[in-house]
Amino acid sequence: MDKFHTILDAAYAHFGAKGFYDTKISEIAETAGIAKGTVYLYFKSKEQLFAAVSKRDFDTFLEHLEEGLAAKQSLEDQLRFIAKHHLEYYYDRKDHTKLFFMAPNNDPELMKMMEHFLQSYMNRVFSVMKEGGIKEPMLHAKSYIGMLDRLKMDILFNHEFTRENLEKDIHFVSHLFIHGCAIPE
Repeated sequence: MDKFHTILDAAYAHFGAKGFYDTKISEIAETAGIAKGTVYLYFKSKEQLFAAVSKRDFDTFLEHLEEGLAAKQSLEDQLRFIAKHHLEYYYDRKDHTKLFFMAPNNDPELMKMMEHFLQSYMNRVFSVMKEGGIKEPMLHAKSYIGMLDRLKMDILFNHEFTRENLEKDIHFVSHLFIHGCAIPE
């Protein structure tokens, strides 16, 4: 593996466990097995390194989303996949919550990149809704992602959250969105 990716992997581990502000470049370098100065050959600042870690994660998320959606034919299967992809993403990162909640919020480039990622994700879900013939596809896309984002909070903050809980949430949210709420008579 090349040094660039080794540094990103080490930074991901440290930023995820400690957050941006409590992570030192020297710790990342030590984990990567390189000198601290070598990190600065690749990244001019800790902010730039955090942005590179985030970009790699965002790009991977969107690539896997595209691949998964391309393999699904029906609207129902695509919506189920979106829920699975979204919630499994956070489940796989539940030990790295500080990536999401202890990030540098004063870096305009990072904020711009995050905004671009969120808009790309929203646009893709919108496309699924529109191609599926859903009325008000943008409103539905926002609602669906909003439901998923609320469920992700349980994953990130409930240390007892299990794979069984994850599967239940994926099924519940996609079923609710597709079939509506079960209203007692």
